[in-house]
Amino acid sequence: MTYVLAIGDRAYSSWSLRGWLPFAKFDIPVATRFLRLYSPELPAALAAEFGGARTVPALLVPREGAPAVPVWDSLAIAETLAERHPEERLWPEDPAARALARSIVAEMHASFSALRTACPMNLRRAYEGFALDAAVANDLARIEALWNRARAAYGGSGRWLFSRYSIADVFFAPVAARIATYGLPVDEAGAEYVAEHLADPAFRAWRAAGLADPVVQERYDRDLPETAWPGPEPLPARAVEGVASVNAACPFSGTAVQPDSLAEVKGTVIGFCNPTCRDKFAADPEAWPKAMALVAR
Repeated sequence: MTYVLAIGDRAYSSWSLRGWLPFAKFDIPVATRFLRLYSPELPAALAAEFGGARTVPALLVPREGAPAVPVWDSLAIAETLAERHPEERLWPEDPAARALARSIVAEMHASFSALRTACPMNLRRAYEGFALDAAVANDLARIEALWNRARAAYGGSGRWLFSRYSIADVFFAPVAARIATYGLPVDEAGAEYVAEHLADPAFRAWRAAGLADPVVQERYDRDLPETAWPGPEPLPARAVEGVASVNAACPFSGTAVQPDSLAEVKGTVIGFCNPTCRDKFAADPEAWPKAMALVAR
């Protein structure tokens, strides 16, 4: 038995990112059910398969000998996983740190409407020239204050808000993505924290899968000059045909490599089970350690 997580478009659904990251960061097995945002499929599938949830993410929690239990909302999902997997320490262990972590997560979950509205998550783009108004500036100042308080009190020498990655970092990952996308001003410590998210392998894998999705939701685009994504520059990779791959099984699914699903990186041709697997690898090869392990050193 495994969890089943319903998610929306990876490039745009910040809620889905928050639902998925705890599984990726704490090595909890999950199967994803992709539902296209703004499509009739999404509400129909949530109603039929996920207990009447109205938004993604939504989770089916398996039970031995009984129907799975639906849980929706990213905070409810995070708390459910923390309860079911205490050994993974999704929240900080220290009670005072845990109290602060829960407080800032709850505030993030319920607040910052100016930032959310003006700067929707869009992992396909990076802009310059965004005009910062007073409401967004106030949200950014509060976010900086929360980050600095957590790191000063409990961050130690670690990279994350409470030294070790936690649910608090999960919930601020989409905020970091917004700051990156729109070039929003933050202090030096905030910029370092944003950079940690952009370089994180799980975040990079999520973004790469979003870039490989052929559907662009134009409602998320803004009429601003574009600039290069400020995260790590991906290794150059390209789709190829008519050559042999170094592997017979897809490094993602374990199924047979298909001739229309080959990618070359650093002179090595790696095969995948379908073009989607190929394209998400090619979008950012270093986000996929199992596939990169096949590349000649």
